[in-house]
Parts: sequence; structure tokens; C-alpha cells
Amino acid sequence: MNEESFMKSLFHGVIAESVIFPYPEPSEGESDSINAMLESVRRFFAANVDSAKIDAAHEIPKDVLAGLKELGLFGMQIPTEYGGAGMSATGYARVMQEIAALDPAIAVTLGGHQSIGLKGILLFGTEDQKQRYLPKLATGEIVAAFALTEPSAGSDAAAIQTRADKLDDGGFVLNGSKIWITNGGFADLFTVFARTSPAEEGAKPRITAFLVERGMGVKSGPNEKKLGIRGSSTTAIYFDDVRVPPKNVLGEVGRGFKVAMEVLNSGRLSIASGAVGASKKLLKMAVERTQERKAFGRSIGEFGLIKDKIATMMSETYALECVTYMTTGLIDNRVHDYSIESAICKVLGSETAWRVANEAMQIAAGVGYMQEYPYERWLRDVRINLIFEGTNEILRCFIALSGMQGPGRELVDVVRAMREPIKGFGLLSDFAIRKARTALGRERFSRAHPLLNREAVVFEEYVTALGKNVEKVLRKHGREIAEMQYTQKRVAEMAIELYAIACVISRTSRAIDKRGEEGARREIDLATVFVAGAEKRLRETALSFDANDDELRKAIASKSYVDGGYPLDVV
Repeated sequence: MNEESFMKSLFHGVIAESVIFPYPEPSEGESDSINAMLESVRRFFAANVDSAKIDAAHEIPKDVLAGLKELGLFGMQIPTEYGGAGMSATGYARVMQEIAALDPAIAVTLGGHQSIGLKGILLFGTEDQKQRYLPKLATGEIVAAFALTEPSAGSDAAAIQTRADKLDDGGFVLNGSKIWITNGGFADLFTVFARTSPAEEGAKPRITAFLVERGMGVKSGPNEKKLGIRGSSTTAIYFDDVRVPPKNVLGEVGRGFKVAMEVLNSGRLSIASGAVGASKKLLKMAVERTQERKAFGRSIGEFGLIKDKIATMMSETYALECVTYMTTGLIDNRVHDYSIESAICKVLGSETAWRVANEAMQIAAGVGYMQEYPYERWLRDVRINLIFEGTNEILRCFIALSGMQGPGRELVDVVRAMREPIKGFGLLSDFAIRKARTALGRERFSRAHPLLNREAVVFEEYVTALGKNVEKVLRKHGREIAEMQYTQKRVAEMAIELYAIACVISRTSRAIDKRGEEGARREIDLATVFVAGAEKRLRETALSFDANDDELRKAIASKSYVDGGYPLDVV
């Protein structure tokens, strides 16, 4: 197992090239298996799935769900010894990409089951729990759901009110409720998070994860009426003296927060791969529309501003695909810590798909706004990705604070070591060497192909800029950085752009090595356009660390709270 995190190393100013080079790819045998599954999926959806009808009915037909189970789509990541397909993270993501391009509501249903619903059993389950549940989950005989969110506890998991009181036999009794649970209307098994410590002001609650069967007394509310992904089931669920035996505690008592975070780290890649699928589907629709729609005697695809939209959509989708499958490759290569990378995938994926959907609708023009055509449904369906499994705002804070944690500890340790220089000699020497390297020149991105030298230099320059700005804000704010969300956003924006550039360079380098310059021309062109855009965004973000209007913005917002909205009028 590789303990090194590419992004956490980057926050120290170190480019851990060996982690991301060469760009990962499945073996020939696995590629054959993935393609066979993809072909089965395409045939089934073409013959059985009408997405417009599913959207209108707010329900996936039972025969469609039965067919998905027969295809083995409910057990893709479950190991073969428990009856699943045993697919790698990359294989699973690629199939989910395909399904999301065909029907987002079905993708969400399958993701709710295995990306998060049963994932805790794979990561933390005992052998007994795996034997009891995974074979039935693999066939879809039972369906799973993930129950974390409450009316007052979304991103703030510490605010959970659902409680689990211990019984004399070692079991627990659950009381409380959860909201917006995917598959909540028909799931048979829930991964439920509840507090197992009394509510005390100022004290962090102890959260525990439980495997709760519907038959233990779980009740569901009606399906929510949603903007998009209407075919998926989203309900509240209720626990009224639900008894859970001790053998159904998932992981350690009081360590449920760790279970939730590990599950979500993994689950976010399902959103990213689904966003790749949605973006590719929307691009296909947009390109077809550029040829169909005529203006001033020619197809609109001939006009510069339309070409500009298509080029941007193409380059951003390429970058998203590079980032997503780099990260699944890290998991398959047993890199231990990919938490920042998976958060970046979710943010980049959801925002890319939203921009692509918006531009596809713009290219479609009037027909895009009409329910008779699929554009408006796609716009509605992709919007949820910016919200669930961690809003993009909270994930930006997570990316920044997780990344800065290492440099922050190092600065504290260096201050301590300076007080006792003999004891801290090794640490001070390492720190001095890194600072000297930074002063003498940039950390080098040596494994990028020479044809991508300009892109590599951009990456190197802004890795240095990230490191300098992180050190500067940590020295200035110290522990108060936890409250500095404008600064966190800037740090996160730089981290997201840098990871995307690194992944694009790695994949494009692989393409050039395999097929030569002309054979990899498409990848090179897309990389050039994406990195040029990223460079502009990085430059603006880096400058805003020193020159910004943060305090003015805070003041405007605070006044609007007092006013209750926009207070001005022209009359």
C-alpha cells in the first residue's frame, strides 16, 4: 500500500510524480470485462428504459429494476467471494459513467445502493456482517441506503440528533429521523449514523454507525417531489424504539464519523464518473444541434462563438475525465489517502457537468427550454450534484483545511524545534533544505512529455505559488485559518486547478508515448486549451490573496441580513 497522497505532498511544495506517472489504465483483461458489461448495459437500456417516462412518472418501473439486478449492476464492487462482480474502482466508475449518460435517476439509485449504501460493510464490516448481507446485496435481493442527513445535520455531522441508547444485552435502541435518503422508499438495509453519547453543550458527540434492517421497525415517509432525478426514491425515514443487536454495529462504537467520511470519500467518485457521462452525452447532443440548427443561411456550428463553447466544453470534459480516472487508478493502486483527490473530483465533476448542461441548452436555444426535448431534463438532473454528498462549499473548505493541515503542523513543529535546536536538528534540517530548494528554483515536473513543457512550467510555477501563499496565511492567521473561508476558497481553487493540470499532463504524456505527436493530437490540443484557461484562473486567484474585497463583501452580506434582502428601489 502506498501511503503517499499526491495532493497532500503538493501542499508541502513537493511534486510526488511517482504517484501519478504513468497515467493508470486497466489491464487488457479488465478492459475486456468492462466493455462486455458496457455492451450489456447499452442493449438493456435501449430496449427497456424510457427516461422521459421515468421522469414524468417519478418512478423507475419494477421490471427495469429487476433487469438491472439480473445484469449484476447491484453488485459491481462486491467481491466475487460474496457473489459480486469484484470490479475495480476504475471499472465501477466507467460503468457508472455509462449509466449516468443513459439515465441519471437510475445512476443515482445504483450509486445510493453501492457507492454509499453498502460501502461501509466493504470498508468496515466484520466477516459475519459481510457473509450475512453482501450476497443478498450483490443480487439486489435486498437494497441498501445511506442514512446520515437530518433536518439540522447535513455537512455538520456533529449536529446529529438521532440517538442510540445502549441496552443491557449490548444492543442499542434507535430514536430519531433522517431526511433526503436515496432509496429510502424501498431500501431493505440502512447504514445509519446516531449519537451514542448524551447531548452535552460544548462536547463533541460520539457517533456510531449501525446496520439497520427495515424489518427492525424502520418507517419511510412519502417520496419527495424533486427538481430532477425524479425517478429515484428520496424519502425521510423514522426510528421509533428500533432495536439493533450488537452484531449490527458497523466499525467501532463512537467511531462512526470515520465510517461516514471514508464512505463519502469513495462515494464522491461515483458522482464524478456520472458527471463525465452526463458531460459526454450533453456534448454529443450539442454537437448534433450545431449541425441541425441554421442561421443566416448556414449551420450555427460554423460561427466562432459556438465553436468557442464547444471547445471549452470539450477541454473541461477531458480534464474531468483525466482527474476522475487518475483518482480511481490511485485507489486501484492501493494509495492509502485519496481524500483530497476525491473531494476535488466531486467539485470539479459537478461544476463541469452543470456548465456543460447550461451551454448545451444555450446552443439548443428555444427548443432547449421546452419539455418536449431532453435538454431541460438534463439541466434539472445534473443540478443535484453540486449539493449532495457534501456541498461544494463545504468541500472547498475540506480541500483547503486538509491540505494545509500538514504545513500547519510543520510550522508549529519548527517553532518548537527552534526552542530546542539539538533535539529538533533533523526536522530543522529537512525544513531548511525544502526552503532552500524553493528559494533556488521551482520543484520540477520532470516526467511530463517534452511536448507539454509549457504546461509543465505553468504547473511548477503555481505549485510554488500555492506553497508560498499557504505558508503566508498560516503564519498570519494560525489556528484562526479555520474561520477564514475566503482564504480557504482561494487555497482550494488553486488545489483543484493544479490537480486537474497534473492529471491532464499525465494522461496526455501517456497518449504521446503510445501514439506519437500526431496520434495524440486531440489530447494535446485539449490539454493546451484547458491549461491555458486554468493558468488565467490561477493567476487571478493567486493575486487575490493580497488584493481583495473580502471585508467589503462580508459587510454587504451582513447589512442584507438586517434588511432582510435587497433594500433599494428606483422609485
